[in-house]
Amino acid sequence: MDVTLKDIANRIGRSVTTVSRALHDYDDVSPKTRALVKKVAEEMGYSPNTLAQRLQKRQSDTIGLVLPTFGPRFSDPFFSELLAGVGNMAASLGFDMLVSTSPPGDRELEAYRKLMNGRRVDGFVVVRTRKEDRRIQYLLEEEFPFVAFGRMGSRNDFPYVDEDGEYGMRLVADHLVSLGYQHIGCIAPDPKLMFAASRLNGLREGLTVHGITLNENYVCIGDLTQSSGYAQANCLLDKPNPPNAIVACNDLMAFGAMSAIQDRGLVVGKDVAVTGFDDIPMAEHTHPPLTTVHQPVYQIGSMVCEKLIALIRGESGGERNLVLKPSLIVRKSCGEKIKQG
Repeated sequence: MDVTLKDIANRIGRSVTTVSRALHDYDDVSPKTRALVKKVAEEMGYSPNTLAQRLQKRQSDTIGLVLPTFGPRFSDPFFSELLAGVGNMAASLGFDMLVSTSPPGDRELEAYRKLMNGRRVDGFVVVRTRKEDRRIQYLLEEEFPFVAFGRMGSRNDFPYVDEDGEYGMRLVADHLVSLGYQHIGCIAPDPKLMFAASRLNGLREGLTVHGITLNENYVCIGDLTQSSGYAQANCLLDKPNPPNAIVACNDLMAFGAMSAIQDRGLVVGKDVAVTGFDDIPMAEHTHPPLTTVHQPVYQIGSMVCEKLIALIRGESGGERNLVLKPSLIVRKSCGEKIKQG
């Protein structure tokens, strides 16, 4: 049974008002009484009714994150790292994190409305942004606090943290071409996702610099899962002239592609090169270890959360928008320079 202010008041023979004001360090309560109240409260195991306090100040001290139900979601180490970064920063700043899931579309917007109108959250972290994102448009119209991990295709007059996916994929293109690969396939996510479009554009541009055109017949669409990477890699390998390098737009699809290659008796890094994107913890422990683009997902989660809470508190959160430069982590999945001819 929870200890109440009334329980403490009865124990020390003071009024509930005095106990409450003592716990909140009001000057009209003597230091001796304040010390007594706090001592007894601690002995009795009292914890303040934070819900009542939050209702009184019309704030929940909670941030919301609605995860889309497409793709791997909670099984994706990318999201595990992101949620850890957001959650740990929120806790350090005295906030809770409410995580919900919803399919894209009207039901997704309804999830935002319910959390917002019910005052269950003070702001949102928006993830996996889309070229035309109804969530962001809605939150802007309602003037409700949010910070996005990612940008949109058109208007970007909102606070966000993002990584430069185009730059990351240009690094991949440079690396593959430097090793002699020219016949390249790609496994990309739904192009409606903003990061998917950026990464695909970066690959195209990076290859064009070297006089290579990415053949659109060798671009397959997956759903960010390992199983889709496996299926789409098989589609690429079944072509009459299969690619000798497969660029996956996330690590999980790259893992699936590696399995597909190996199941055919081929050697990853010798017969077919594979690259990923994200550098999730498992990437360095695959066989062979995966060459991939590193983005600091945990740190990005922390930065997005810190910006959001500063926004909720009306404080300066530093730069309104941040675009981070990823780096290429070269491992063994692309092998060594191939012999021409």
